[in-house]
Amino acid sequence: MPAIIEIESLSKQYNSGTTALSDVSMNIAEGEILALLGPNGAGKTTLISIICGLVVPTGGSVRVGGHDIGRDWRAARRLIGLVPQEIALEPFETVLNTVRFTRGLYGEAPDDAYLEQILRSLSLWDKRDAATRELSGGMKRRVLIAKALSHRPKVLFLDEPTAGVDVALRREMWQVVEGLRRDGVTIILTTHYLEEAEAMADRIGVIDKGRLLLVRPTAELMGEFGKKELTIELSTPLEAVPAALAGRGLVLAPDGLSLRYDYDARAERSGIARLLGDLAAAGIAVRDVATRQSSLEEVFISLLQDARTEDAA
Repeated sequence: MPAIIEIESLSKQYNSGTTALSDVSMNIAEGEILALLGPNGAGKTTLISIICGLVVPTGGSVRVGGHDIGRDWRAARRLIGLVPQEIALEPFETVLNTVRFTRGLYGEAPDDAYLEQILRSLSLWDKRDAATRELSGGMKRRVLIAKALSHRPKVLFLDEPTAGVDVALRREMWQVVEGLRRDGVTIILTTHYLEEAEAMADRIGVIDKGRLLLVRPTAELMGEFGKKELTIELSTPLEAVPAALAGRGLVLAPDGLSLRYDYDARAERSGIARLLGDLAAAGIAVRDVATRQSSLEEVFISLLQDARTEDAA
């Protein structure tokens, strides 16, 4: 797929001397979902704000749909919808009028049929005549999404879109995201719910201290950095790992009833078959075995630790 967002050597340094972004380069393909992960203050929101024209970079360039955000900002901005972290709505205006107003800001002709479609997809149609101050926090966040979609953007930025939203509503919102992806909308999201990024994103970018550490397909990232863990449940407890199995990387549980074995799932041979054979030869009866893949959260923490270790070296 062609790139709809092209970022080259982007940097941002504030007058205070703080470097928010440092030489960030990447392309985002049309129609993909990209998740940006990073700790608080990593530069995720700064990156989004620059692309959306809210913050002026100190170096580099960004093109959205081929339009430079500096020279051709109006055309670039029309392609973008933004759902910010902060909930800022006119408290005495109705939901429908709030969304109508945002659509009008982009110079779009009235289209209440389309706005009804958006509000229904976000379970807001029944609240269309309610003042936004009467809504719950989760509903207010959905109004922000409706506002961002009001002008039919090609690119949608979701900055922590499910913060403060309950589990059921979060699932509904991700169904909306999937529908937008099917319609060809490119989605860039930041989230602290790492399981969502793992389940939803085509690619994952990791940012720390203003630097883009990597951008990789989700499955590839999990395959390369994720480990698999084999848990071997024993029929009778062990006091210690037998000497014959020393050096195999086995970790005995405190109760002596299970062994843990970490292995690389990508290796041609995991060593599991040989390990189980050696356990049998040592007279250790196995009751059950189970495997577990490293979560994205574990991979993410490992990447940050590695990057910071390199910085300290």
